[in-house]
Amino acid sequence: MIKPVDQLFRLKQQIDFVSEIDQLKEIIRQNSLCSGNRLENTAEHSWHLALMAVTLVEYANESIDLTRTIQMLLVHDLVEIDAGDTYCHDVFANQDKAEREAKAANRIFGLLPTEQGQNYYTLWKEFEDRETPEAQFANALDRFLPLLQHTVAGGSRWQEHKISKEQVMIRCQPIEDGSAVLWQQAEIMIQQAVKNGRLLA
Repeated sequence: MIKPVDQLFRLKQQIDFVSEIDQLKEIIRQNSLCSGNRLENTAEHSWHLALMAVTLVEYANESIDLTRTIQMLLVHDLVEIDAGDTYCHDVFANQDKAEREAKAANRIFGLLPTEQGQNYYTLWKEFEDRETPEAQFANALDRFLPLLQHTVAGGSRWQEHKISKEQVMIRCQPIEDGSAVLWQQAEIMIQQAVKNGRLLA
């Protein structure tokens, strides 16, 4: 049983963490909402992915622990509070992305009580490593959602950055590891984007 004094300290750590992660709502991503009216923030992205996991779990390549997958999706981008959103097609910015995000993970998850912080760190690392069925499906969703948003919004962000079919294919390839069905759909969307002039051939 946790002693009252220890419980108060534990609660303070957890409240400090909850307060800190509010900053995720201020991290602006490179892709717009499906409406195209504005860019989304990372907190919205994480929520959207979690609900996608619940909705699309039947398309995972393997039977997965849905609860763990949702937890993974909710924590995987918390590092952006410190590291920022690194544009996936920015080669220079991606050179030190892993180092920046690892440092951020240690600080942010370190705000929590030790065992809870370690659990969140483990979830984050599992997502990054992409080795378990849960991580592979989570990553499939993480790659599929921006593709869907760019497609529905008309591809203006692709055109602005002069993105090619090859770049998007490489970025979306991990979808296949988590969901063959979503990968098939992704290929159709990419081909259509080229046909419509939204992606460079």
